[in-house]
Amino acid sequence: MSKIIAITNQKGGVGKTTTSINLSAAIAETGKKVLVVDMDPQGNTTSGFGVNKNELENTVYELILGECSLGEAIIKNVAENVSLLPSNVNLAGAEVDLLDRDDKSFILKKEMDYIADEYDYVIIDCPPSLNMLTINAMTTATSVIVPIQCEYYALEGVSQLIHTINLVRERLNPGLDIDGVVFTMYDGRTNLSQQVVENVKENLSHHIYETMIPRNIRLAEAPSFGQPITVYDPKSAGAESYRLLAKEVIEHNAK
Repeated sequence: MSKIIAITNQKGGVGKTTTSINLSAAIAETGKKVLVVDMDPQGNTTSGFGVNKNELENTVYELILGECSLGEAIIKNVAENVSLLPSNVNLAGAEVDLLDRDDKSFILKKEMDYIADEYDYVIIDCPPSLNMLTINAMTTATSVIVPIQCEYYALEGVSQLIHTINLVRERLNPGLDIDGVVFTMYDGRTNLSQQVVENVKENLSHHIYETMIPRNIRLAEAPSFGQPITVYDPKSAGAESYRLLAKEVIEHNAK
């Protein structure tokens, strides 16, 4: 059975997509089979793996509407041991298209049930909002990882997100857990980053990953080359950090 992790935070610019791409690639480096699901209409995870999102015939949107099968939409080997369920701007219309569907909260889950044993990990990149796409990700997931940017207002919205996760657990997905929080864009040279980390640790009772993802130029460059950091610059600080995070995630889920 796959471990299905939703990477979510309704704040934009906190490193969800960066984490989805690079955590997936780092887990895959350990020999595990990974499927990445791009649930963000911006399609940045899709292009981050070097796929031209504008030329796709079948995406998660067509899958949700029942216009294609999962097998027709999945792109295999976008990186070693990594497959991708892509998305593009068409997905932005899904909210309206799903209005009259009784099962609108569970469409992705029903599709994922067919391939639950084919992958060791499924990583879902959620949009920066708490909408029906995010709800679909949470009803499908077994757990959630919340990236938090090391900047002011880091905790803004996190309590609302945790409230939403708890509601989904109560009403839709009793098996949903919060795997933990991961700090992104960390700069150990600044007091601000250190203060944010201390503030979050004081105010959140959830598991916090020891690995912090640094501000790293190579990490920022990698998506424009359509490669995860483990391929683009395997010896960079960003690549090493995501390998350490992958190790923590694997160990945490083995308990």
